Amino acid sequence: MKTKIAGIGYYVPSNIVKNDDLKVVMDTTDEWIQERTGIQERRYVTRFKENTTTQAVQASKIAMERAGVTPNDIDFIIFATLSPDYYFPGCGVLLQRELGIKNNCAALDIRNQCSGFVYGLSIADQFIKTGMYKNILLVGSETHSAGIDFSTRGRNVTVIFGDGAGAVLLQPTTNSNQGIMSTHLHAEGLHAEKLAYLNPGAHQGIFTGETEDFSESGQWGSVLMTQKMYDNGNYYPNMDGPFVFKNAVVRFPQVIMEALEANGKQLSDIDMLIPHQANLRIAQFIQEKLGLPADKVHNNIQKYGNTTAASVPIALCEAWEMGKIKEGDLVCLAAFGSGFTWGSALLQW
Repeated sequence: MKTKIAGIGYYVPSNIVKNDDLKVVMDTTDEWIQERTGIQERRYVTRFKENTTTQAVQASKIAMERAGVTPNDIDFIIFATLSPDYYFPGCGVLLQRELGIKNNCAALDIRNQCSGFVYGLSIADQFIKTGMYKNILLVGSETHSAGIDFSTRGRNVTVIFGDGAGAVLLQPTTNSNQGIMSTHLHAEGLHAEKLAYLNPGAHQGIFTGETEDFSESGQWGSVLMTQKMYDNGNYYPNMDGPFVFKNAVVRFPQVIMEALEANGKQLSDIDMLIPHQANLRIAQFIQEKLGLPADKVHNNIQKYGNTTAASVPIALCEAWEMGKIKEGDLVCLAAFGSGFTWGSALLQW
């Protein structure tokens, strides 16, 4: 038994935000952004009308329609996001509700950020191969625009991220020439704070060394969000860009080669590589290092920015819609991000 992608879909909001639009709120230029990231524009949700779950709904409907299944056929939901609508519960049950899926469907939320979709694919693959579930809806969806710092202080992070959602409907197959061949997952928590959204959180400064009393007694008061955090603006994502870059360009090739070697394949066998859309410069470095031609790597960060857990399924769906991926093609997915976590998947379309 193997796992196949029976249907795929993606959704991006209609609001296009170009680099020049960000000049209104921060000290930046189109040239500065493109030189460092390759990004020209990104999409933002319509405020008070769209969120992480509603975007997931749109992508999921397309994937389900293409797979020829109804909401009540879904027996398991895996939802990957770093920007959930609520701290709890997770978006999985919200998606179940909005799609009208029956109540004997299970829902799992995973927090693996940029690697979320690849991690989710690996989880789904195990459940399908054991025969436990037959129609798994895997979604990556993000609403970054709701929680980034629109000022010069947050420029290095804010210019990179966009909103969007991607979804796949996964089913079992006995076709030996189709489906997921293997997945490979890794983590290194040593550098967790190098790319993180620290506050609000219950860490109380234990990992960062920034402990503080929360009241006169030091015993009572909020630890998720304090006045000091608010006053200092410590409630936005932070990233050590150069450090992340140096790690990403090492881990990406490693995990791609791991997938190929596990299946007795060579780089020349790859028909399409879909890397996580973190930074065009990273993708170009990987392409050059592996010696892959441009027509075997699909990038769309130029127009969507980094959509984190949604980036791989959005790029995969777009490449397929453009005819870049055909039946029988060998497709490699790879991602690296916060955690640090990284992973790859090799599949036959």
